[in-house]
Amino acid sequence: MTHQVHAFEPPERFVAGTVGEPGDRTFFLQARGGGRVVSVALEKVQVSLLAEKLEELLTEASRRFGVDLPEAPVLAINDNEPLDTPVDEEFRVGTLGLAFDVDTTTVVIEAIEAGEGDAEVELGEDDEDEDDDPIADDEDDEPDDDLDRLRVRLTPEATRAFIDRARRVVAAGRPPCPLCGQPLDPAGHLCPRHNGYHR
Repeated sequence: MTHQVHAFEPPERFVAGTVGEPGDRTFFLQARGGGRVVSVALEKVQVSLLAEKLEELLTEASRRFGVDLPEAPVLAINDNEPLDTPVDEEFRVGTLGLAFDVDTTTVVIEAIEAGEGDAEVELGEDDEDEDDDPIADDEDDEPDDDLDRLRVRLTPEATRAFIDRARRVVAAGRPPCPLCGQPLDPAGHLCPRHNGYHR
């Protein structure tokens, strides 16, 4: 079976977003460009880890290669709009790969479809490499070449804007209980710190 690589290098828009109410949200990465829109589903923890690892990648690129990093998202590229509709899930993400391409000073993000045997959430990270294709080694090592992929290439500014939005999307869920830290439903929850009484 042939696999598809949905490549946006660069995308017109690449964002993390959700569909549904807090407590019952589905998280998506969505890329738009060239008249195409591709949405892939993933877990909340994957969005949170992706933002964290992208921040680390930018910091490391600045330290190792002297890349100038934006301090904060530029307002012109700070995207607060909802996901483009209709949101049609292409696949569910199993693995996320990151790389920094020194030649083009861009961040490469690759979301790889979850295989049938994938039971856990993974976030793979490539070390920065000066090769022409910074993710070629990652692809050679992977046995599942028949899995669909979403690949985007972002400038450091667009990466910073993605990180900022992803963090806001993750934080926009249910507020945590001040005692136990578990998410609060609108009707409260059974708090273990109150011996099961509603809070």
